Amino acid sequence: MTRRLRPTLEREAALWRAGRRLVAGIDEVGRGPLAGPVVAAAVVFPPGIKSLRGLDDSKRLTPAARAEFAVTIRERAFAVAVGAASVHEIDRFNIRRATILAMRRALSRLGCTPAHVLVDGLPCPELGVPHTAIIDGDARCQTIAAASIIAKTVRDRLMELLAVRHPLYLWEHNKGYSTAEHLAALGAHGLTAHHRLSFQPVTQLVLF
Repeated sequence: MTRRLRPTLEREAALWRAGRRLVAGIDEVGRGPLAGPVVAAAVVFPPGIKSLRGLDDSKRLTPAARAEFAVTIRERAFAVAVGAASVHEIDRFNIRRATILAMRRALSRLGCTPAHVLVDGLPCPELGVPHTAIIDGDARCQTIAAASIIAKTVRDRLMELLAVRHPLYLWEHNKGYSTAEHLAALGAHGLTAHHRLSFQPVTQLVLF
């Protein structure tokens, strides 16, 4: 049986011992949806903080648990910041470059300069800061997991607010992802200003 990964503070602790007192974790939410922005969050915990019991990758937590952890993270973190890239920027630059843009915005809004950044996924030289990329970082690293929770709760709330203005697409449930209901609404009602024109099948609707 494969052992389930749990986020720890091992990587942060190693950096703290090396004299890098401000370590940021960063993660994004919303690369795959057909609608809405991509949102990134950056979190810096005080050196030596104890592990947050039960903290996990945002995808493994219920909405209620994410909301509770988001409050706890903001209370216990040294700094928390969020950045986003709009649908227009996603279509203009492509989703990867827009994601990096959102991450850079989150880092710039921390109010402090991290000595090192822990990033979920692959290396991002475009960030322009010393960083370590960790595959499945949101399942291995507490600071990245915390960032994933902040990003997820912020983006979900934004999509719920947009759903009030565009109720036919059920964004309060699907958060802009390509569910059967969302695709059916696209076919029946067309596009909104919040749909990503560069994403299939949205592109097909534009062409035809």
